[in-house]
Amino acid sequence: MPDGQNEFLLEMRGISKRFPGVLALDRVNFEIRPGEVVALVGENGAGKSTLMSVLGGIYQPDDGEIIWDGAPVTVPDVRAAQHLGIAHIHQELMLAPNLDVAGNVFLGREVARPIVRTLDRDAMEKSARHHLDRIGVRNIDPAHRTDLLTTGQRQMVEIAKALSFRARLVVMDEPTSSLTLTEVGHLHGVIRELKRQGIAVVYISHRLDEIFGVSDRVIVLRDGRRVATFATASTNHSEIVHAMVGRELTDWHPPRTYERGSVLLDVCELVTEGADGPNSFELYRGEILGFAGLVGAGRTEVMRAIFGTSRITGGRVTLRGEPYSPRSPQEAIRAGVLLAPEDRKLHGLVLDMSVQENITLPSIRDYSRWKLINKKKEREVAQAEVTRMRIRTPSLGQRTGNLSGGNQQKTAMAKWLARTPTVLILDEPTRGIDVGAKVDIYDHMVRLASGGLGVIMVSSDMEEVLGMSDRVAVMHEGRIMGLLEGKESITEENVMTLATGGRLEN
Repeated sequence: MPDGQNEFLLEMRGISKRFPGVLALDRVNFEIRPGEVVALVGENGAGKSTLMSVLGGIYQPDDGEIIWDGAPVTVPDVRAAQHLGIAHIHQELMLAPNLDVAGNVFLGREVARPIVRTLDRDAMEKSARHHLDRIGVRNIDPAHRTDLLTTGQRQMVEIAKALSFRARLVVMDEPTSSLTLTEVGHLHGVIRELKRQGIAVVYISHRLDEIFGVSDRVIVLRDGRRVATFATASTNHSEIVHAMVGRELTDWHPPRTYERGSVLLDVCELVTEGADGPNSFELYRGEILGFAGLVGAGRTEVMRAIFGTSRITGGRVTLRGEPYSPRSPQEAIRAGVLLAPEDRKLHGLVLDMSVQENITLPSIRDYSRWKLINKKKEREVAQAEVTRMRIRTPSLGQRTGNLSGGNQQKTAMAKWLARTPTVLILDEPTRGIDVGAKVDIYDHMVRLASGGLGVIMVSSDMEEVLGMSDRVAVMHEGRIMGLLEGKESITEENVMTLATGGRLEN
């Protein structure tokens, strides 16, 4: 924060917001100074997004007031927020993929030539270039199509777009959830540059380790209330977690004794689309096998082949000693191989369906006869999984899209567990969910493995990989570079060495 800067750019005083049956915000106060970075943290459902939606004009508060630059204001809609200088960069980036960079930066505010009233492409590209230069981005051409950019580059375009609105406050919601380590470092450098220019940043993230390198203060919400405020330099990880969940979490990763059983899945010289390979590994009964690597390393592609959603072009796979070559997900499911995908909203759930319907959907034939569904049996199965997974929902009939991210993820897992799988593949099982939900999922993973399942966990979260895996397969550019086993071998240094194409010394 710049020296001598004491006045707040923004104050939100006593903000309350009610939805049917839910008090989402309960007299919440929030403040930020020019050039300050405030990390806003809390479990899913704590009220973070709702508070920022009130600031952004998406929701209107039921009580409270907003003070901007020392004066009371109302924010009736998104355009009013932009006019004030408030920009919101969402987790799902809001860019038009068919337009170029300049077209996205000025979408809805296109610059026209006088008299002839045609687009002034030169002016738009020059201005877009200026805003990219402001954040030190030199490797993006304003004339380049947006759908050809990396996720990290698209995020830079969003920031340039915010600056084109003369933003004085930028809200970043889970900005690093899909970024590589290099892109995360670049983003944090951009945030420091925004701070130097006097622009305030609200940084929402479940990756608590990141906030220590980028924020000045941490504000914690829990159950719709502000429960704690910390100066980042004088707090620690455990203190923030305790404030978030209201209880001590001394160890996120549950202890267990791993006893290797028989081979469940034997993958030999596998070649598939998107992961050239050949790749070989074994999954044992009772094991949690981690798959690590940088974004684009080919981990998801290998899992999709095993689940039958992409074609195996070489090698062989056996399941419980029998040949296994699924031509579709249906064949994989019948064999007991199940996949909870990385994008739960797109591929893992039907958000408009109820919790009960999502959980029982893959097994609907088990509760049907002559095309009639046995609703009593369906409810019993769904309720058992809701209880087992500790899914927080008002009812089995609740629309799944209305659940928090963590409870959506638990529902995505529950629908497969109702089938009693042999092999469960979890692709980024805790991405975008809070620490309390993570602990619940970790506990359940351990129970599943201890019960004799084989669990494959694909994760970009280093702490998760190190803390949950019995062995770790590390991929780089479509190939498994090494298999790590044992606490002395499974280290961050070894994982990153292999993930970046290096080799370990013997």
